[in-house]
Amino acid sequence: ARLKHVIDKLDRGWLLLRKWGYQKLYPCSDARRCRVFVAGMQRSGTNMLMDVLEKSLDTDVYHERDPRAFDNYRMRDAGQIQHLVDHSAASSFVIKALCELQDLTWLMEKFEPAKTVWIVRDYNDVVNSMLRSFGNMAKQVHRIVRDPASSGWLGLGMSAETLVVLRGLVSESLDDRTASALQWYFRNILYFEQGFDQDRRVLPVRYEKLVTNPAGEFDRIFGFIGIDFSPRVAAKVSPRSIGKNPPPDIAPPVRDLCDGLLARFHSLTVSAD
Repeated sequence: ARLKHVIDKLDRGWLLLRKWGYQKLYPCSDARRCRVFVAGMQRSGTNMLMDVLEKSLDTDVYHERDPRAFDNYRMRDAGQIQHLVDHSAASSFVIKALCELQDLTWLMEKFEPAKTVWIVRDYNDVVNSMLRSFGNMAKQVHRIVRDPASSGWLGLGMSAETLVVLRGLVSESLDDRTASALQWYFRNILYFEQGFDQDRRVLPVRYEKLVTNPAGEFDRIFGFIGIDFSPRVAAKVSPRSIGKNPPPDIAPPVRDLCDGLLARFHSLTVSAD
């Protein structure tokens, strides 16, 4: 595992060096540049999507671990991001926007021309991944129900309607499994509450379709962004994470809520086929 980490790090370093040289030789004119926000709920495949986009010579990619663009996983102020945009020679400036889902309308207007790729993953797999990676989800949701601004970025942008829904579902018996599903819901519902289902600047992507048909789906994503696609950049994408563990035990009313939202996303991606 350590050797693989070293090899991956060297490969990425070589890739970034090639990209730097290519973009110095063939800088993109400002009129052709596009800013791209990669959005979605945590544990939904945004890292994989960013890694594939980074393999294109036409992109300048900023992961949430990049201190130039992020501080503790939150995007730095608009002035700092503008500085990075102004000094980028790539045709597509790509930056992750997970903690900033509620700000995407403003961000796309601020950095126009801009687009957003919003990836959504089945909430069962997201919850299982969250349970392995995070903690205190029930405590976070209890705080948010009392005050949406009380738990950092997590409850920001929540509508009054969504808050009413949460208050009707949250009780003292709330556990981390059901709380994680609620977080999946109230972060992803921001897609529809901001009218992105009617916004041509925003592309919905289903994680399951992306990993089972990477050539076709990434070709669609790259085309949406406006850059050329080669199947080799997605060669390592695998579907083995789908349904890897049994569905978690989620309270039935919350499962119904999440099923309804997932169906809304599925209808969007089916109509786009």
